[in-house]
Formats: sequence, structure tokens, C-alpha cells
Amino acid sequence: MSKPTFPLNAWYAAAYDVELKRQLLPRTICNKPVVLYRKENGMPVALADACWHRLVPLSLGRLEGDNVICGYHGLEFDETGRCVYMPSQDTINPSACVKSYPIAEKHRFIWIWPGDPALADPALIPDMHWNQDPDWAADGKLIEVKCDYRLVVDNLMDLTHETFVHGSSIGNRAVAEAPFEASHSDRFAYITRWMEDIDPPPFWRKQFGRPGKVDRWQIIRFEAPCTVTIDVGVAEAGTGAKQGDRSKGVNGYVLNTITPSTDKTCLYFWAFARNYDLGNQARTHELREGVAGVFREDEEVLEAQQRAIDANPDHQFYNLNIDAGSMWARKLIDRMIDAETKPQAGPHAVAAE
Repeated sequence: MSKPTFPLNAWYAAAYDVELKRQLLPRTICNKPVVLYRKENGMPVALADACWHRLVPLSLGRLEGDNVICGYHGLEFDETGRCVYMPSQDTINPSACVKSYPIAEKHRFIWIWPGDPALADPALIPDMHWNQDPDWAADGKLIEVKCDYRLVVDNLMDLTHETFVHGSSIGNRAVAEAPFEASHSDRFAYITRWMEDIDPPPFWRKQFGRPGKVDRWQIIRFEAPCTVTIDVGVAEAGTGAKQGDRSKGVNGYVLNTITPSTDKTCLYFWAFARNYDLGNQARTHELREGVAGVFREDEEVLEAQQRAIDANPDHQFYNLNIDAGSMWARKLIDRMIDAETKPQAGPHAVAAE
């Protein structure tokens, strides 16, 4: 049996808050079909998307009050997954239930915990507060990408590809040539890159709004297993941005959380947040669509990469210096998987000789 590619004991984004309404929304999370909906009081619910009776997807049924009615034989399930009605009989089989998943709403996302419910601590939901912070203006989208979610993480942890994939928008030669620092902890990996006294690429030239050289930064934080927040921006060259004074510039955050749907497909939720020109909704829309265009370029590359991996399953990849961030991200993911899948040594375990 092959090793899993993702841990189950983690919070994964299942939907944007605006996607979840008073209707049934099917999603596949970590190879598990689920159906999502809001109760009459607005609280989210997540159930396994398979009726106890004949495994027909509950998402093909309908919502009545706070209960889901199977569209095949009419069995009715409440928010806990318990069957509360069976047609043509008064006695309900006590085993008639479907799995209910821990679910939470935070930072404009609906989060689901597909693993052990006893471990589902809301404090572990990844920090993406910029997405709803009144001091920031943010908006984003969902992309369904046909690749292993870790390929998206790799892409975000090494932004030197901007020079070559996004040269017409956010990339220029300075990104690939600038030195960077890599660090990590038990749960996080970081890449910090400063590009000083450079010409801004087209995207940042427009955001900066005036001519001249800039200091540009990219500070990447990976939170295992699948969330990447990137502190980005430019400031007038030599005005102290690297030392902490960003007042002569513009600052954004690229927010990314990537949910494994299957082993080779993922749900990529992203948003771009900014701390300037906050009341300009037209700029918010323009930025969302502009960043969406950049990410479409990534999507094309990543899906092509997945097809090549599938065609060459025994190929061995080699790492460059620029892969430091993605290597640490993968190590942190593997540690989480190992913690779930490897037998834990008990007090009476005997060491192998």
C-alpha cells in the first residue's frame, strides 16, 4: 500500500463562505465525497455524500429545514448524520447514519476536518486573517487544478518561476537572481527574499503609481500541510522598507490554501489582500481578475507537470538551491502523515535488533 500524500488530521478549506448557501454543495475532500450546506440559522454542516441505504449521493437529494432528504428513497438525515425518517416504516434502524465532519467558518472560508474528530481544534485553523481584516481589502477565487496539491505548494515556495512564467506581469530577472533566506520550525517553513534598487515589474509599477527604482520583498510562510501566505510589496528604494518602514510603498498579501481533492486533483483557494486604496472596489475587482490571470499561467504549467509525472512514474527529481522552501514544506507534510500512519511505540515495545 502506497504512502498517503496528505494527512487527515488537519483543517482544509472546503468552500468560500459565499459559495455555501441553503442548498446542497458536493465537494471531494481528501478522497472523501462530502455534501455541505447551511442550516436555517446560517451554521455550516458537512456530511458524507453517500446515503446509508444504497450509497446514492445525498447531494442529489434536497434540503428540507435543517435535514437532507435522499433523492432516491427519501431517507432523511439530520445535521449530525443520524437518520430521522425512513419511508414505509415506523422503526428506524439504529445503525442508519452517515458520517458528520467537524466544520468551522473563519477568514471567509468554510473549513473541514476529515480526520479524527476528537483532534479537531479550531485554534489550528490556518491564519488567513487578512482576508477579512478591516485594515485590508481582499478578494479571491477558487481554482480546481488537475494536479497533486503538493505541486502547488512547490510552486508557491519557489517564486523564481515568476521570471519565466509571469514575465509580463509580476516577474522580472531580479526575482531569479536575488538571494534568499530559508528557515523553518515544527509547523512552518519560511523563505525571505529582498530585491533592492530594482525596476519594478509591470504589476508592481502600476500598484506603486510613480516612476523610479524600488525595493521589493517576498516573505513566504508555509503552514503545514497546505497553506501559504506571502507578504509582498514594493517601496521607494532606500527608504527603509527592509528595516521595517514600509510607509513609502504598497503592501499586499497573497493568501493561498490548497485542499487535496483526490491524489491528483486539488481545490486551490486564493485571495489577494492590500492595505492601500481600501475603499476602491473597482481596484479590488481589477486586482482579483489580474491575479487570476497570473494563476491561470501557473495552472497550465502545473497540470502539464502532473501529466509528465504520470507518464514517468519512476523519474527521480533533483533539487536546486531554490527548492529549499519546498523541500522543508514537504518534510513538514511527511511528518504529519507519519504521525498518523506509523505505529507508535508503546511502553512495552521492544527495539528491533
